[in-house]
Amino acid sequence: MLEYKVHARRVDANGSLATCKEAELVIDTALAGRPDAFNPAELFLASIAACMLKGIERVSPMLKFELRGVEVSLEAKRQDAPPRIISVDYVLTVDSDESDQRLELLHTNVRKYGTIFNTVAEAAGLNGKLIRKT
Repeated sequence: MLEYKVHARRVDANGSLATCKEAELVIDTALAGRPDAFNPAELFLASIAACMLKGIERVSPMLKFELRGVEVSLEAKRQDAPPRIISVDYVLTVDSDESDQRLELLHTNVRKYGTIFNTVAEAAGLNGKLIRKT
């Protein structure tokens, strides 16, 4: 069983700092918000994107999948009472000459084997599509 650890601390009223391994990440925890850091909802979306991108890095060599690049765009909808994310939509854009069938195989693997992807899909509804970069 894998375990993950992150430590976060309040720096001041304008933000906080999260650390893990040798990395640091400034977090927007200011009441007024700040443009130079991710807020909690944006961190949530970034973790889904990172999971999808890492999954592609993991399965591409196994599938012998050739790609030039990948982008993920995500959008979440939040309800106010009680405050929670109720849905997340994504578009996964792949720059590749692989066939449509191989693109769908890549998408299937991303959906099937992503830890964060599967967690969010069960909890909040995660819907999206993979498209070819034109």
